[in-house]
Amino acid sequence: MTELESKACPGCGSCAGLFTANTMNCLSEALGMALPGNGTIPAAYNGARLILAKRAGKVLMDMLKNNILPRDILTLKAFENAITVDMGIGGSSNTVLHLTAIANECGIKIPAELFDEISARTPYITKLSPAGKHHMQDLEEAGGISAVMHELSKKNLLNLDALTVTGKLADRIADAEILRDDVIRTVDNPYRPTGGIAILKGNLCPDCAVVKASAVAEDMLVYKGSAKCFDSEETAINAIMAGEIHDGDVVVIRYEGPKGGPGMQEMLNPTAAITGAGLKVGLITDGRFSGASQGACIGHISPEAMEGGPIALIHDGDIISIDIPNRKLELEISDEELNKRRAEWTKPEPKIKTGYLARYAKLTTSASTGAVVNA
Repeated sequence: MTELESKACPGCGSCAGLFTANTMNCLSEALGMALPGNGTIPAAYNGARLILAKRAGKVLMDMLKNNILPRDILTLKAFENAITVDMGIGGSSNTVLHLTAIANECGIKIPAELFDEISARTPYITKLSPAGKHHMQDLEEAGGISAVMHELSKKNLLNLDALTVTGKLADRIADAEILRDDVIRTVDNPYRPTGGIAILKGNLCPDCAVVKASAVAEDMLVYKGSAKCFDSEETAINAIMAGEIHDGDVVVIRYEGPKGGPGMQEMLNPTAAITGAGLKVGLITDGRFSGASQGACIGHISPEAMEGGPIALIHDGDIISIDIPNRKLELEISDEELNKRRAEWTKPEPKIKTGYLARYAKLTTSASTGAVVNA
């Protein structure tokens, strides 16, 4: 296994897809808090990384001299830019949590609806792994995030007067250009006319749910299936591995939200098991996904099960309707039946009753507001 691992990841860089960490690194550029190239220069490019590090030190000292503080950069305009780039590159669904939580630290409220509003007007112009065949080094060779932002600016989608660590965004991207049009498409020839992430609403998620639409196959964008319910990630994995899940099902994993988890662990194992088994199923959860997720995997369902959200009220065999183009996620039962189940629901005992995780579970907010702690 050690030899296989060494052959599979022979260099100092191994995470080549647009997963959560790489997405957030790219969005650090879009927010204006990182230098151009910070998000895309591969770890193996030692010279370029060394130059970037030295330049970062100089820029930091200039900011200190001029008293430029993080909150001078992290404005609503900056977050709108980051969301726009996120939609343009088809980033991880976790970014909805992370950007909302970072904004909260800056005293800025970002409603989930803003992500969908920006997605509706932003073309999806790159298609990196796991959605496509290209990787982070390809995006770097194509011109990086600056080239993506320059292209998106052609549709007036960015706040060019936003401040970055090196000055105005307009000046930063003025000379950027697409160097590989097979990696970064033009706004007139996108992969899709709308962004990579979709915010869903419906009787199953009155507050919101999140899906990485760019990684969903065309034939799964609209889907109905029969619910198979699990009250933890572990029981769901066991069922998948035992062959208990079949084409046409919707796997429901609940009590894994901010309060129920507690802490929203990533559902990487169930999604990987489903993909490996070649199953054509949906998956919905009040937890979250790894940036490596693909398919009709819908997370961040709010309110979560531990708060008595509708996901807690699903029974095995219920029909669940997924309609990503129309932003709908519905449980096909009557309002009367849903209310009846709600009245019969009993909140389960918390999984962890002592220590910091127990405190977190009591203080955290919903995934729809970034799962931040109300101290």
